[in-house]
Amino acid sequence: MKLKKREKNLIYLVVGFISLIIISMFVVTPVMESRERLERVVKVKAGIIEKMIEKKKEYNSIIKESKELKGKFTKRDKGFTLFSFLDRLSGETGIKDNIAYMKPSTSSIKGSAKKIISVEIKLQGINIKQLVSYLYKIETSKNILFVRRLSISKSGSQKEYISAVMQVETFET
Repeated sequence: MKLKKREKNLIYLVVGFISLIIISMFVVTPVMESRERLERVVKVKAGIIEKMIEKKKEYNSIIKESKELKGKFTKRDKGFTLFSFLDRLSGETGIKDNIAYMKPSTSSIKGSAKKIISVEIKLQGINIKQLVSYLYKIETSKNILFVRRLSISKSGSQKEYISAVMQVETFET
């Protein structure tokens, strides 16, 4: 069977077109999809790396803070007790006679040998200036103390006097 030049050219064109479609379907499209998938994976991994860098900075900050706290604990006076320290501070600020009660307690930290030492203090008939002075001395002491809770209410009929109940905590060294 003899084909004319025009028919041969048409067959070559059809074969070429079919070849292009096959190459496109089995080579180009999978390569493009693979590239898009890889780009998405790279974006996800880059996000994960950014989060890891952020967590590393946070971890380093926590380690630094931990070392600073350990240093402060080593500077704490030998024989330090929270109860006696708070009692001494109340004398320094002139509110010792206004203490209704001081209740010490100890609690354990889960998964640690350390303990939390706390003292609940009720102050009656003091003014705001005395309370602020007492709180300032607690918070700025070198002994690493925390005012965990503070409740303030008016004391009796005199407007300038208040009552306060606070819980002060520290860690046992």
